[in-house]
Amino acid sequence: MNRLTLIQLLMKQGRKNYLEIGVYNGHIFFRIKSTLKVGVDPEFKFDLLRKIGKTFINPYNIFNQYFSETSDDFFNSHANHLFGDKKIEISLVDGMHEYHYALRDTENVLKYLDENGVIVLHDCNPITKESGRSFDEWKKSGMEYDWNGDVWKAIVHLRSLRPDVNAFVVDCDYGLGIVTKRKPENMLSFSGNEINSLTYEDLNNHRGEWLNLKPVNYLKEYFNINF
Repeated sequence: MNRLTLIQLLMKQGRKNYLEIGVYNGHIFFRIKSTLKVGVDPEFKFDLLRKIGKTFINPYNIFNQYFSETSDDFFNSHANHLFGDKKIEISLVDGMHEYHYALRDTENVLKYLDENGVIVLHDCNPITKESGRSFDEWKKSGMEYDWNGDVWKAIVHLRSLRPDVNAFVVDCDYGLGIVTKRKPENMLSFSGNEINSLTYEDLNNHRGEWLNLKPVNYLKEYFNINF
């Protein structure tokens, strides 16, 4: 299971209005089929020619809306106009892989999320210390290895301080965080300051508990989907 397959399965249940934060080269974005599809990235890695080519492959891409700016600027300037009436039904949050960025993006999406909507938060389960480094550390290393950052702390935060949502991580595709407006299965009890000070070693010692880590098959039960 990967994020694209999961999003496509969720769309088959009727969820359509789509927001992607951190589009990069459009690997996921161009494959989504929706008439309301919004992509946000301060630096898209594709040009007009590729947009046109991808529209021939997937005609839904003619409806794409692109916002070449930070997600903070997008939510400040455009989100209310786009999603004030037509709520977000699926969102992929895959922007800057650092705790406070990922959390802010997720909480901003939640303001416009449909009651049956789903947020898929990528990079929530770094398996090695190298992949869980800060951006500065990763950059200094020459950007070697896959980099997931500390997005996992956003899950810990939601599970500690947001009793209005349920959050868990599916053990696949570098950790797919799932956030929905359901009653939490259970809660953690960290404060914001405590979360800031957590380390990769802490995560490694409590991974299953803190991430509410689930096997892929759990998605069948949670969303009543077959794959």
